Amino acid sequence: MVRDYSAFLPGGTPKRRAPSALERLGWGPAFARQIDVDALTATPPVRVCAVHRSGLQVAGDGINQTIPPGPGATVGDWLLLDRVRPKSSRVLERKSLIKRRAPGTGREVQLVAANIDTVFVVTSCNADFNVARLERYVALTFEAGIDPVIVLTKADLTDDTASFVEAARAVSERVPVVALDARSAAPVEALADWCKPARTVAFLGSSGVGKSTLTNALLDTQAISTQGIREDDAKGRHTTTRRELHGTPSGCLVLDTPGMREVQLTDAAAGIADVFEDIEALAASCRFTDCRHETEPGCAVRSAIEDGSLDASRLARWRKLQAEETFNSATLAERRQKDRAFGKLVRSVIKAKTDRER
Repeated sequence: MVRDYSAFLPGGTPKRRAPSALERLGWGPAFARQIDVDALTATPPVRVCAVHRSGLQVAGDGINQTIPPGPGATVGDWLLLDRVRPKSSRVLERKSLIKRRAPGTGREVQLVAANIDTVFVVTSCNADFNVARLERYVALTFEAGIDPVIVLTKADLTDDTASFVEAARAVSERVPVVALDARSAAPVEALADWCKPARTVAFLGSSGVGKSTLTNALLDTQAISTQGIREDDAKGRHTTTRRELHGTPSGCLVLDTPGMREVQLTDAAAGIADVFEDIEALAASCRFTDCRHETEPGCAVRSAIEDGSLDASRLARWRKLQAEETFNSATLAERRQKDRAFGKLVRSVIKAKTDRER
């Protein structure tokens, strides 16, 4: 059956009506502008709703199937489905893309999710709370072009919720902070401003912080299994094993993700600058443009630390993320060139020492 997609193309004037199957999956003008009616008919749009080892689960208007892995797509992506050669399906330009350096010793980049509107960075009001980890997640989200919201769970299990909220707010003035009990009815109301119909939200955080519990709350179900934390160290156990989109009764799409024990940043310089915009602003006021913020005269960053307006530990975390991002973002060719240059330097030093000893 040939379907009429003209209402979703640029210039269309949709009337008041129930959302279409594509709109319920998050389809909108940003994607419609990339194609024409003929392309829509020949290669119908589908969204990647889950990533399995065996392939990609995609859904569209009257379509719900699994296609082979590829073509360089991740959960949340929109594809123009090539029914004959699914691996040749075209990935539409993304509104946003969350990526990180893949775990392990390799240099590969792992695509986490695409076309997300809001990321809820989730942590707990217990021993799992870690400011440095929050800064990483927020930098990852900023770099992806997504609005982050920090969600503090297990607020009902502490008498000092305010201190956790204050520490979370210090991550960035641009990031709202919400504290709640994920097991109650609170998430639906507390997160309603971001969970609008046809919007796509994602929960990111380490294991055991309540991401699946929050997803269940928004879905009004207990379909996603959950596990408690280890009481001795508040560390969580992996429950969610794959990234998958779920539709909520309100019409929002929710992505539940496995806990990330390792969040290595790559190609995220702008995201780090956004998180640490207070330090970036101070650095711009230093006397020297190449100031290292150590012993140089006229260093605005060191002055801020001395007068107490900037925490030295925050500066240390900024430096660490910058160094990590630079290292991870270097291409393999650049890395080899630097290794060769270093090796050449070492050999010249050894030779010079040998010549002196003769």
